[in-house]
Amino acid sequence: MAEKTARAAEKTSARGVQRCILPNCGATFGLSERIYVCARCGGPLEIEVRGGGPSGTAVRAAQEGPALRRKWEARWGSRETRDGSGVWRYRELLPFEDSAAVVTMQEGNTPVYDAPRSAEYCGLLNLRLKHQGCNPTGSFKDTGMTTAITQALLLGARTAVCASTGNTAASLAAYAARAGLQAAVLVPRGQISAAKLAQSMDYGAAICEVDGNFDDCMRLIQELGDDPSIYVANSINPFRIEGQKTAAFELAEQCGWRLPDHVVVPGGNMGNSSAFAKGFDELLALGLIEGLPKLHIIQAEGAAPLARLFAGLDKGAPGDKLHLPEKLQPVERPETFATAIKIGAPVSWRKALRGVLRSHGQIISVSELEIADAKAMIGRDGIGCEPASATTVAGMRKLVAAGHIRREESVVGVLTGHVLKDPDYVSRYHGGTLFEGATGAFRNAPERVAASKAAILESLERRRQ
Repeated sequence: MAEKTARAAEKTSARGVQRCILPNCGATFGLSERIYVCARCGGPLEIEVRGGGPSGTAVRAAQEGPALRRKWEARWGSRETRDGSGVWRYRELLPFEDSAAVVTMQEGNTPVYDAPRSAEYCGLLNLRLKHQGCNPTGSFKDTGMTTAITQALLLGARTAVCASTGNTAASLAAYAARAGLQAAVLVPRGQISAAKLAQSMDYGAAICEVDGNFDDCMRLIQELGDDPSIYVANSINPFRIEGQKTAAFELAEQCGWRLPDHVVVPGGNMGNSSAFAKGFDELLALGLIEGLPKLHIIQAEGAAPLARLFAGLDKGAPGDKLHLPEKLQPVERPETFATAIKIGAPVSWRKALRGVLRSHGQIISVSELEIADAKAMIGRDGIGCEPASATTVAGMRKLVAAGHIRREESVVGVLTGHVLKDPDYVSRYHGGTLFEGATGAFRNAPERVAASKAAILESLERRRQ
């Protein structure tokens, strides 16, 4: 039956196909096929967009790349709704017809900040941070949710569902509300930030608190995906990755089409790192960049299955002859205060690993205290982020110390969530209650002072020292 489905799907849209990434399979399926994994072998799917993917010839790339660049740059300042989105502005490389009714909240368009204090902390001369937490619901998930919910509408779904540690749930709830779809989110009971849960409640989602962890929620989501009325919006869905890959396009444009030597991303379910890798690959194929930046993924020590796998790999094979492992040993009971990446069995690990190996990057893990101190340092730059985002700066510090990043090289770290996604973490760190027997290096607790000018001046003078 799976073979028959795969053959029937060869009649594809002019916009592209869904293709299994496993080299011993490579089955293709139409864009209207409501599938999340390969129907032939169960492998991961990714979308190959006609006219802009790695399959394009060098001659065509030389012609199309500059034309696309001019077209994208001309859209800045346009009043058309799609042009105002940092995702749909790059629609030539998205798998949708021009007539598609898009669901957008002007996502993307996120800033790149200089971070001099964080740079010094990491041992770098310069550091920039791209803050995806400046999206409408406060996380990078919005750039993928706009394409996922648009596809859900095209397929006639009634309910969009996801498993979530909080950010995906909030994003799904908001975009489903805009589209007039029912949203259902499965979250691990008692294991997500109250601020993220509040977002989902406010946007009208049906919230199912599951007795288990994120991986249990993800298992249930994959079972629910068999229902024809339900559309799964997790990053196992390749349409999610299509939206998220545009952050790579936007970053390239912000850098004047000269990407940094290194891009550092937090690692949870691995959808975002997969998306950056795919975006960079497509830019390279179009001749819009000269080479791939080294992509590094940082995980929390208590939830680092991919970092453990990476440490034992033979990484000497050329990028075009990669042999990805067949299995990833999951972490049965992942533990980290950075709840957005508290994931023991990431579904997109193959795509993420492939991107790191192609670019000659690294996958490492960092401790809870390293994450917390890095987060406080990002705050000292006036930027702020949720805990999972701070793994980037914590990881950079270790990569510089190990010689994988040189002091003078250019580096961009990706911040994935807003500082107000988990305010309780901030309060506990600065109040000295986040860890037992340890205090953060940059603790900044409130101080009780008398209601007088002299007392306030005395307190300020003491804190200047």
